[in-house]
Amino acid sequence: MNRTAFYSPQDFLSEVIEPALCLLNDEIGYSKAASQLLLGTAIHESMGLRYRKQIGGPALGLFQMEPATHGDIWNNFLAYRNTLAETVRSLRKKSGESADELENNDLYAAAMARVHYYRIGQIVAKSEIPDFDNLNSQSLYWKRHHNTPLGAGTPSKYRADWQSYHATGLKYSDQCEAKNATS
Repeated sequence: MNRTAFYSPQDFLSEVIEPALCLLNDEIGYSKAASQLLLGTAIHESMGLRYRKQIGGPALGLFQMEPATHGDIWNNFLAYRNTLAETVRSLRKKSGESADELENNDLYAAAMARVHYYRIGQIVAKSEIPDFDNLNSQSLYWKRHHNTPLGAGTPSKYRADWQSYHATGLKYSDQCEAKNATS
């Protein structure tokens, strides 16, 4: 994994995750639980919001999304949801739908991670995101819908990473406020 400048969990939540989710609010809906799940995913996958590229693997960005997953979301999900696709596309800094943007465009990567959870967890599996502050259930949801049963990650490691990177006591927005993620 390539090292990057560090975010604090609060900064990543307030400056990246919440603005991205607020932009998706009309299509997917905003929730503190989704914000917390995305933060936990990024903390775990990037080893504390530090690494943007997997060593010896294809995953990119702080959420560690693989290019194949990125392409599948665009080709088999967003291609049939024009409004959601346009919202996600508005976060891109470059034209096209290359997965390379996941590595250095955190707003886009957060939106794609949320779309992935929405598609796989909520639409395909009919499984709602676990309640806010239910770390055990969120770690199981991450394993089932992000890492998958075949992945090397474990819910116990997800929970340990959450604790070790001091992701407790954070301030979450109750609703989307007048945040502008593209400015």
